Amino acid sequence: RTPTKEEFPTAPGENLVAGSVVFARTDHEVPLTDHYQWWSYVKGANWRHPLGPQSNIKGKENYPVVQIAYPDAQAYAKWARKRLPTEAEFEFAARGGLSGKTYVWGDEFRPGGKWMANTWQGKFPVKDGGEDGYTGIAPVKSFPPNGYGLYDMAGNVWEWCSDWYRPDYYKTLADKGAVANNPQGPDSPFDPSEPNEKKRVHRGGSFLCNEQYCSRYIVGTRGKGEVNTGTNHLGFRCVRSN
Repeated sequence: RTPTKEEFPTAPGENLVAGSVVFARTDHEVPLTDHYQWWSYVKGANWRHPLGPQSNIKGKENYPVVQIAYPDAQAYAKWARKRLPTEAEFEFAARGGLSGKTYVWGDEFRPGGKWMANTWQGKFPVKDGGEDGYTGIAPVKSFPPNGYGLYDMAGNVWEWCSDWYRPDYYKTLADKGAVANNPQGPDSPFDPSEPNEKKRVHRGGSFLCNEQYCSRYIVGTRGKGEVNTGTNHLGFRCVRSN
C-alpha cells in the first residue's frame, strides 16, 4: 500500500510511493549492527515484483510467496478459510515430533555432510557461497521434510505468526510457575528497541541466516517484524483448526 504523510511526516512527498524492503549484498564487510547497510526501501517492490518493478515471479510458481505484510497474510488466510499459526503451533509443527533438539531435523547441523535447509554460507552480507545449492530463495520441497512431513520449517523464508511480539512473553509465562498449554501470545505488542512499532512474531529463519549473523533456523528461536512491512525473505503459511 501507499505510505501516508501521517505515517511518515518528515518524508519527502516523492518518497511516499508504494514499495517494500529488499535485501542487497554489500561489496565489502560492514558492521552487522547496522542492517540499513543491506536493506533498502524499493519503490514498486511487492509480491508480484519481489525485488522491484523490473523483477517478476514468472516461472517461480513453486517458490514461497514473499513481500507480504501481516494484514495481507491474514486476509489471504481468511479468504482460504484458514488462519495464521500461533508461535506455539509453529514450533510444535516445526519440531516434527522431536523433543529438545536444536534443529527441526535433530542436533547435528549437517548430518552426514548434507544440507538440511536453505541458509547463508559465507561472509554475511557480502557473499553467499551457495554450498546448499541456492543463493536466494529455493523452491519449496528442495530440502527434506521434518518428522511430520512438513517442508521448509527452517530456513528459506521467515513466516508470520499470529502472536504479538514481546521479548519477555515466555519469561512471563515461566514466572507464573505453571506449564502453559497452547499459549496464544500476549494481548499487545512491545519492542523496547522500537516501542512505537506494532510487531508480530516471525518464525523459521531464512536464506539470510547463518551462524555469523542470524542463526534463527534453530528451532526455538524467533524473529519479529512491523506488521505493515514486507521483505523479500518473509512469507507465511496457513493452518486450519479442526
